[in-house]
Amino acid sequence: MIVEDEVSLTSVLRRGFEAEGLSVDIAHDGNEGLRLALTDAYDVIILDVMLPGLDGHRVCRTVRAAGLWTPILMLTAKDSEYDEAEGLDTGADDYLTKPFSYLVLQARLRALLRRRSAGRPSVIEAGDLVLEPENKRCTRAGTEIPLTAKEFDLLAVLARRPGVTVSKGALLEEVWDLPADSDPNVVEVHISALRRKLDRPFRQAAADNPPSLLHTARGIGYRLNPAPRAKA
Repeated sequence: MIVEDEVSLTSVLRRGFEAEGLSVDIAHDGNEGLRLALTDAYDVIILDVMLPGLDGHRVCRTVRAAGLWTPILMLTAKDSEYDEAEGLDTGADDYLTKPFSYLVLQARLRALLRRRSAGRPSVIEAGDLVLEPENKRCTRAGTEIPLTAKEFDLLAVLARRPGVTVSKGALLEEVWDLPADSDPNVVEVHISALRRKLDRPFRQAAADNPPSLLHTARGIGYRLNPAPRAKA
């Protein structure tokens, strides 16, 4: 995603990225950029500092406070070391001053994506839910739950963003590599299967009626609300 209020710049960047086969979303103000960052799943975010509405620093702080660690590259016309330090201190992963070379921007983005892949945790924990991506193993409260590969991938996307509603379009793109406007029925079918496996057995077996993990934001998407771990 590119969050930048210079329409001419976003147009140039979009054409360049789409020519490389990448899908690009654009936001021209901080409020819209924050909304998209919190509801859709992105590989990387290019974030301008000086924006209408919320500035880039506030957007970055809010995204990080929500527990999202999507790589963020900040763009700004300010080039002092204090400005760079402020951008990095808000949670940005890299910083590039305007004007910049498109080739340098590409290289910086590739480096961010490499670091994200290398640094992704081997185990995903969300309350009493534990996912092991390497062997596609899922447990809840210590009980192993057999999942298909797609069910696991879908659950992993939601578990990496606990409490955040992820749109159906974002799930289609990230889990199935389909356009965001594809038929959302495939997502709904897999969510229904996950509910049967993750929620129903635990509600039937426990007297305290543990809360459901998967929740629907009608017309938007789905979120995972972690259940607290049982005390030892």
